[in-house]
Amino acid sequence: MSWQSILGDLLSYGLLAYSVILVSFYIFIALYSIGELRTYIYKNKFTDYRILASTEQAPGISMLAPAYNEGANIVENVRSLLSIHYANLELIIINDGSKDDSLAKLIEVYDLYKVDYFVNQQIATKAVRGVYKSRKAIYRKLIVVDKENGGKADALNVGLNIAQKDYLVCIDVDCVLVQDALLKLAKPFLEYNKKKVIATGGVVRIANDCEIKNGKLIKVNLPSGFLPLAQTLEYIRSFLLGRMAWSRLNGLLLISGAFGAFDRDIAIKAGGYDHNTVGEDMELVVRMRRYMEERNLPYVVSFIPDPLCWTEAPSTFKILGRQRNRWTRGTIETLKIHKKMFFNRKYHILGMISYPYWFFFEFLSPIIEFFGFIGFVIFSLLGLTDYKFFVSLFALVFSFGFLYSSFAIFMEVLTYNQYKRRRDILRLVLTAFGEAFIFHPFIVWSAIKGNIDLLRNKSAWGEMTRIGLGGKKKK
Repeated sequence: MSWQSILGDLLSYGLLAYSVILVSFYIFIALYSIGELRTYIYKNKFTDYRILASTEQAPGISMLAPAYNEGANIVENVRSLLSIHYANLELIIINDGSKDDSLAKLIEVYDLYKVDYFVNQQIATKAVRGVYKSRKAIYRKLIVVDKENGGKADALNVGLNIAQKDYLVCIDVDCVLVQDALLKLAKPFLEYNKKKVIATGGVVRIANDCEIKNGKLIKVNLPSGFLPLAQTLEYIRSFLLGRMAWSRLNGLLLISGAFGAFDRDIAIKAGGYDHNTVGEDMELVVRMRRYMEERNLPYVVSFIPDPLCWTEAPSTFKILGRQRNRWTRGTIETLKIHKKMFFNRKYHILGMISYPYWFFFEFLSPIIEFFGFIGFVIFSLLGLTDYKFFVSLFALVFSFGFLYSSFAIFMEVLTYNQYKRRRDILRLVLTAFGEAFIFHPFIVWSAIKGNIDLLRNKSAWGEMTRIGLGGKKKK
């Protein structure tokens, strides 16, 4: 047997073994998420959120919303956030040195004026240029901070320094929340007695083509474009199955930067957001967990399946590629920073299951897929490809991917059923069939570019041009 044949066999059977292990993990995640979903939905039937909404005794929440060049929609987005049903709330908008008219619009519409405000500099940040409040009592919950540009992590750290409440909710300013979002997000912080809840996340959904009026979600529509539609399916899989299973294991490493709640005291003690990574949301959760693990403090990172936050998804390959490039770099940076946890029993589930999973199946997966494809092309040109084996392996992976997505759609219909028309469900199923040929390869390629950019020490965030909730392009 030639060395080429031996190398080909190693490649083929190595990919098979990796695929089988990955499929096994996904089967476990899908099945394990069912119990958590059933438990949450059952317990939620007996919760009266009206009591929590009206009382000042509810957990105090400081909502932090960084904004950079958001002038196209910032007034409407702030109006949406101010309309949230929650009594014990302060809304902190952090203008991160915007070059457009974001601040001017806020000052004009909300009748803001500069106030003397003590900023407790517990975490070092770029300079704060001014703190604004409204002359109108109806906007008493609103605080607008103007600061020098320092990036999203730096803006959030300014919010950490200014916040007065016990819990933080970090949100992208262009997100739209459902009216009871904070009530449901606050509930886990009240449910645990023996363990401290240090962070809670909720489901993020795609707002493209939804009807939004005066900052409120009026009607849910399935996106019409292929890329937002594929991301809708991806988000259903990720949030409804993946994060519910990891929450049940108490092994969740990521709370979405678009919408998540944190214990302010622990976030500050852990050092706040790291501005040296573009994945500051994931990195903070991992660092807060490390803080608790290294002090042997009982804790929980919770996740709830309610669709609480709606955000605009990239609708072009260019913008989607930038987003996934950044996500890849953020994941790798976080894994590198916390490499000490890799198969370290001291960190329990975090070190023995969560970190290895992210390393082998989030970081390495696109690399293995990419070089597996390159290897297939090379061996095909050399006439060394076992096409029967390749077709069997491809059929296995494709069939499982389709079934896994179909199961996620089924769970969505059984639980929150946001897309009620039969043709919408059919479109999701057809997307599950077709994404393997267009969407997934592009995501893999974007991840490869993210790896390359990281090796080149590229740390740029990248412009994220959006259509905007008002239908106009913005950056």
